[in-house]
Order: sequence, then structure tokens, then C-alpha cells
Amino acid sequence: MALFGTDGVRARAGEGPLTPESLRRLGHAIGTLLRDHPRIFHPDVSPTVRRTLKLPAKVAGIRVVIGCDTRESGPSIERDLLHGMGAEAIRVGVVPTPGIAWLAREWKAALGIAISASHNPAHDNGVKVISGEGFKIPDAAEARIEEVWKGAPADRRPGKSVKRSGALYLKFLRSQLPAGRPLKDFRLVIDCAHGAASPWAPRLFRALGARVTVLHAKPDGRNINEGAGALHPELLSEAVRKAKADLGAAFDGDADRCILVDERGEVRDGDHIMALCAEAMKRDGSIGGDVVVSTVMANLGLEKRLESMGLRLARVKVGDKFVAEEMMRSGARLGGEQSGHVIFLDAATAGDGMLTTLRVLRVMLQAGKPLSELCAGLTKAPQVLINVPVREKPDLGSVPAVREAVAAAERELKGDGRILLRYSGTESLCRVMVEGMNGDLVQRSADGVAAAVRGAIGT
Repeated sequence: MALFGTDGVRARAGEGPLTPESLRRLGHAIGTLLRDHPRIFHPDVSPTVRRTLKLPAKVAGIRVVIGCDTRESGPSIERDLLHGMGAEAIRVGVVPTPGIAWLAREWKAALGIAISASHNPAHDNGVKVISGEGFKIPDAAEARIEEVWKGAPADRRPGKSVKRSGALYLKFLRSQLPAGRPLKDFRLVIDCAHGAASPWAPRLFRALGARVTVLHAKPDGRNINEGAGALHPELLSEAVRKAKADLGAAFDGDADRCILVDERGEVRDGDHIMALCAEAMKRDGSIGGDVVVSTVMANLGLEKRLESMGLRLARVKVGDKFVAEEMMRSGARLGGEQSGHVIFLDAATAGDGMLTTLRVLRVMLQAGKPLSELCAGLTKAPQVLINVPVREKPDLGSVPAVREAVAAAERELKGDGRILLRYSGTESLCRVMVEGMNGDLVQRSADGVAAAVRGAIGT
């Protein structure tokens, strides 16, 4: 059984790596490595980023900041992890994942641990391990944890544990806008997905002066993400139109991403957010390296929009971890994913839904324009994504029928589009994505490539 996946440890609560015995061994492995090999948890952070974010030069022994989203399994997972860790734990309760990353930095902890399965259903849960600098830990550290975990005992290791409020994180978020009540003329609708934003987002935006309509902020441990939040922006669109609001923001379960809705009810995803923020940051000179980092899934329209500003789009593998790594390598201050994970590396180390919303509101305040107008410069290229169930996952370039179908589609697109094939990291699926400026041609090309995949390796 593998322990770490594409975003930490994740499974159905009580099963696989999330059984009590496995979690106690995981805690034991983390505690052992913190004592014996603490350096493995620290990523390579550029001096510029370290200075900009005032990252701690030293961390405090084996202190960890640990918190969770609103799933009913969260507290028991926390107890089992701490059972074998033997660490000095600061327990902050329900706090967004980016909040745990920020608090770990602020309190100079060795690690932050977020117990969450993000946008997954309530029966799932997970463990995200965050370095003292606030970044996901390196792959090498995950490999060492997994190695030790396989042979670790589930014995109890006593450690100190204190409860502390995460309210300091709200103070940091509040600092992203001018003092006073800068949003007093704004009406907002926020959808908390019955998740980690529920106790925090309403307080934040009301303190800034906004008139706030709150959706889905009554978690019961079993309703997180259920028909709500970033995965269901159509509900937010309806609410924004009904309230005649200036902006809607929908968060996912652990609030590390958001999807926005403009005053007309139009959904605005991570591509729109990066385009409008890039324009503002280019104008004030804070963009960094004249580059924006996103993934292979970023829309072709975003690339063309950035080019019109004199900026380059750097593409990486899907995952905010890879986005952050490339941002540090290239000097970029802005990066993110179409799904709404956006990183502002001049302010934070991780995607943060509430921070992203504040940064968009800041642009709206400075420009004196509605969100629809700020988004008008981005024309999205038609994009088709087809998920093909597969029985195996060979190198797609080695499958003749697939290779030939891709070549034929590329000839039809004539350089005005792109084709991306990749396997899901968690399911037996091949994702076929085609985009270009001609919608009919994009659909035909996607159907042809998907048919070739289905015929060669489909179930």
C-alpha cells in the first residue's frame, strides 16, 4: 500500500492509510524524522522569496501546528497522529489549509499538518504535511516518511499539546486591503462549502465593511462539499444575481482555492483570476520575472492574453506543489491552476481562497471597475475534456493507434490549438484534453483521439 499520493495522504476515513494503527505509525515516522533528520523537511527556497515573505531562519524543535477542516473524522485522525509523534503540538481546530501553513511560519514551527481531503466527499479525509516555511514538503521527505512508516510501531509517545486560536491568520488576511472599511460599498455572496472557511470568511468580509450573504456555512461533519462550494458555482451564480451583488466567491472544503462569480452571474475561474491579477501586477511592477506559472491545463486563451501584456506563461504538471516550485525557480510572483488554486508569492506560500478573493477585490477597488469588465480581456479558447476509463496505463506514445490519432488531430488543428493526454493519478482514467480557437474542430479532434484511446486500452 502506497502512503503519499499527488496531494499528501488521502483515502476513505478509517480505511487504507487512514486506519488508527496506520495513522499512529505515520505520527511515529514523522516524529522520528523530525528528531533525527529535520533538514529533509525543508524545500529549497530562493533567497528572494525568503526575504520577501520573511521566512523563519530557524524553526522550533519538533513543534507542529495541526488543524483540520470540518469532517467528523478530523479530530480522531488528529488524536491518532499525535499519539505516536511525541511532538509539541499546537492544535488550532478548524482552520483552512493555507491558514495552517501561515501559522506554522508565524509560530516558527517545524511542520504544519492539515487534516483534510480538500474538495472530496465527507467520507474521505487526508493528511497534508507542510514545511516550517509554509510549502509542501519535498518528495524526498515523503519518501523517507513512507519508508519509516512501513516498519514503525504504533506505540504511544507522550508529547505536549496546547490549543490556540488561529485568529492571527485573519489579521494577516485583513492586511491585504487598506485600513478601515474598504468594502463598505460592496455586496458579496460567499459559499463556504460547509468547510473550513465557515467560521472565518463571514467574519473577515464583514469586518472589512461588506454586506455579506453567506451560503453553506453550517457544517455538521458530514455535509462538506455536498452540493456546495467551488465544485458547484451555479448555485453561487444564482445567489449573486438574486442579491444584485458585486462579487461571489465559492471556496472548497479546505478553502485553499476559490471560484469567483462576477456581478452578472458569470463564473470566473483560475484563468480569469490570473489574467486580471497579472495585468494589475504588471502595471505596478510586482509581477516578478515577467512570467506567470500555471499547469498544462491552463487555457490557451490565458497564454495569448499574457503574451499581449509582454508576459510568458510557464506550464508545469498539474498540482500546486509544482506551480510553487517553478515560481521559486523562475522568480514569478503569480501562479496557479484553472481550478482556483492561486499563489501570490509576494504574500503567501500556498493557494488560499480567501486571500485570492481579497486580491481580486483590491484590483477592483484600485481600478474602480466591476469584475466583468476586468475579465473582458481574456477570451477563453474552446476546450474539451473527455475522461476515458482504461484497463491499463502504458506510455501513450508507445500505443500506435493513439499516436496516429494525435498526429491526425494536430494536422487538423494546424498549430492553432493543443492536445494533452494524461492519466489520472487516482483513477483508472485517461484524460483527453483538446483546445483551440475553432470549437467544432476541437470537439471533433477530442472525439477522435478519445475513440483511439478507448479502442486501444479502454475498458
